[in-house]
Amino acid sequence: MAKELRLEIVTPDRMVLSADVEYVGAPGVLGEFGVLPGHVAFLSALGIGNLFYKKGGRTYYVYVSGGFAEVSNGEKVTILAEVAERAEEIDVERARRAEERARQRISQRQEQLDHARAQAALQRAIARMSCKTHAQSAGTLG
Repeated sequence: MAKELRLEIVTPDRMVLSADVEYVGAPGVLGEFGVLPGHVAFLSALGIGNLFYKKGGRTYYVYVSGGFAEVSNGEKVTILAEVAERAEEIDVERARRAEERARQRISQRQEQLDHARAQAALQRAIARMSCKTHAQSAGTLG
């Protein structure tokens, strides 16, 4: 059995990451899941949160929002994400401002659709900041 698997993270705009890794953990819509080399093939919808991978004994973080994860032949994990940002790319001040705007919109209690959008925006902002914090704690920012 292989000791590594290929991780590719792609958005509609760019290739975010292509690397050989030891482990991948991702936020599925039904909960987090993990993939080791030799994993059975499967497809999962992604939620909003932090994907992480291990390489060389270190843990790296990538914020993802929506999309799909595919594991093929136990050798490759392909992430097709609507949005993906490596931790070092995240602008924490921008995320804080987005969090603040979302909280203000939620507190105004307007129509239900606006409330749902504000909740999603809040979740995205918090996940971005969390991704950066995890990467800082792990010492894996570029």
